Amino acid sequence: MMLFDVAPIGAGIGIGLAVVFLLIGAVIAFIAFKMLKKTVKMAVRMVVVAIILVVALVGGIAFIFMSSGSSKPERPPIKTTK
Repeated sequence: MMLFDVAPIGAGIGIGLAVVFLLIGAVIAFIAFKMLKKTVKMAVRMVVVAIILVVALVGGIAFIFMSSGSSKPERPPIKTTK
């Protein structure tokens, strides 16, 4: 009975991928912010950084949701006859 309490293997991998994807997006946003420092006004820089972070966040959430499902189909409930 203890085996049925364990989460599927993919869930941990998906969460790890989501965190890594979000961190990579944050690093890219930071690099873009630093590169655009001298050439573009602050408002445009913030928009570019916000877009990069939103893409990273949505991608991370997508990784979590795609990996949290089970690949096994659910069995229908057993019908008993009286």
